[in-house]
Amino acid sequence: MTLPLNTSANPSDPIAQARYNMIEQQIRPWNVLDADVLDLLAVVRREDFVPPAYRSMAFMDIEIPLLGGDAEEAVRQGHSMLQPRVEARILQDLRILPTDRVLEIGAGSGYMAALLAHRAERVVSLEIHPELADMARQNLRNAGVQNADVYQADGAQGAIPDGPFDVIVLSGSVAEVPAALLSHLKDGGRLGAIVGGEPVMRFTLTHRKGDRFETASPWDTIAPRLAHFPEPSGFTF
Repeated sequence: MTLPLNTSANPSDPIAQARYNMIEQQIRPWNVLDADVLDLLAVVRREDFVPPAYRSMAFMDIEIPLLGGDAEEAVRQGHSMLQPRVEARILQDLRILPTDRVLEIGAGSGYMAALLAHRAERVVSLEIHPELADMARQNLRNAGVQNADVYQADGAQGAIPDGPFDVIVLSGSVAEVPAALLSHLKDGGRLGAIVGGEPVMRFTLTHRKGDRFETASPWDTIAPRLAHFPEPSGFTF
């Protein structure tokens, strides 16, 4: 999908100014320098993927709750949008191609799926929470995104539809790279996940090369857990 690109701010439009500030003050300084990614962030309306109660926070450097009730609990449970700079850095490092088929685990509000869909051939996004799956579908429809499908499914334990994939991205953290998901990568494909436990997590990029998998962990961050992925057992003395 091709969009007209415009990264300049409009001082008379506070939303446009806030979006510009997000890109220039949060995202670009975090080593997101890919011009195509920056342009995409300027035209995909993040505020349209944020619940109305938090719309004023759409461009803040925070994790935005997606479900009603207690905001801190929603973030703790992983029912939140990642920080804009984290989403942007993941998108940059995955290097999505126009021919790529992409699997996302954790649709949330559908924003990351929208970004991916503008660069890929097709996106399949799995969301375990029914209310969030409905939210993501509606947001994507409203945004006119036609090459992304959201399924209400458990990406940690259930069947994976429509694979294999060129790219798999986990929109949340896990204790370790999920071996089961690696089997759904095409040869030459890559999986991006935030791996580890607080206070140390790293974005880990795994490339499949035949029967081998090569990994790199280029940057640190913190993100809420995705549900049902294995956790390491504690030490016993």
